[in-house]
Amino acid sequence: MRKKMVAGNWKMNMTPRETVELIRTLKPMVSDTDVDVVFCVPAIDIVPAVEALKDSDIGIGAENMFYEEKGAYTGEVSPNMLADAGVSYVIVGHSERRQYFNETDEIVNKKVRKAIEHELTPIICCGETLEQREQGVTLDLIKKQIVGAFMHVSPENAVKCIIAYEPIWAIGTGRVASSAQAQEVCQGIRTTIRNIYGSVIAEQIRILYGGSVNAGNAKELFTEEDIDGGLVGGASLKPEFAKIVNYKKL
Repeated sequence: MRKKMVAGNWKMNMTPRETVELIRTLKPMVSDTDVDVVFCVPAIDIVPAVEALKDSDIGIGAENMFYEEKGAYTGEVSPNMLADAGVSYVIVGHSERRQYFNETDEIVNKKVRKAIEHELTPIICCGETLEQREQGVTLDLIKKQIVGAFMHVSPENAVKCIIAYEPIWAIGTGRVASSAQAQEVCQGIRTTIRNIYGSVIAEQIRILYGGSVNAGNAKELFTEEDIDGGLVGGASLKPEFAKIVNYKKL
């Protein structure tokens, strides 16, 4: 039985001071649940977030990392820096990274492998635009992204990864894929993993849904067979996040 996970992607929001204040608000509401909870925060907020969550079962994730450990890469953050700071997870291949910073499937794959090397759990994002959905190429595109992300990743390392399906047309728009649409793609992702690694590993890897997840739709989405929780954007910056984590009570 795969344990549910709810991860907040804060994006480029929250100063270090605001981070501590938000964590103090959310911490008592999302601790000691039967759901794995992760806050993926901006790089500058990682250290205060880790300090604010010590002696807590809440995990800290980074929103991005580079695929080299050191060197002349001004402005980048390395996986060993993240690990040393207390990070356990890292978002890889988010659609905003692909769109604004031209990250390719090859770059995503490099980041996945380097994260694993440093014992960071990659949250690997995939998703399609509205135009691609309307063209009927969603499942083919998602398959390409997943196959590319897991290139040269061994079965024993693949099982450590988390996948997040985020339809680009639903991110921050208020539009949400229906539970049936989300389940169809997440099932397709699991089928792709099964074709690469076999059924045992496919049944262990957690697949999250992201894209305007909120307290009103979380329960319906998370109870689908192949959806193991959510990667939450805007709602992760509000007390509403606690309701998403505690979706079973909604």
